[in-house]
Amino acid sequence: MDNQFFKNVEKKTGVNMKDVLELANSLQHANFKDEKTVRGVIQRVAQMANRKVPKEMEDKIVQSITSGKEKLDFGTISKMMKK
Repeated sequence: MDNQFFKNVEKKTGVNMKDVLELANSLQHANFKDEKTVRGVIQRVAQMANRKVPKEMEDKIVQSITSGKEKLDFGTISKMMKK
């Protein structure tokens, strides 16, 4: 992908693509059955998106991911945060 693509994404979302890529790399070998790991990812994504995730919503996301009902990716977390 070219540099302009990333600049456009950054401009639209306000999220630094370097941060996104670092997060993606850190997730490659993460244990998504571990509640602490999943909570850390949710909090990091929320911070990157400059959004607050209420404790109740975080609990629902964590339960859904650690139980295997949902896979952990940006789309899933984003969708759950919008509910």
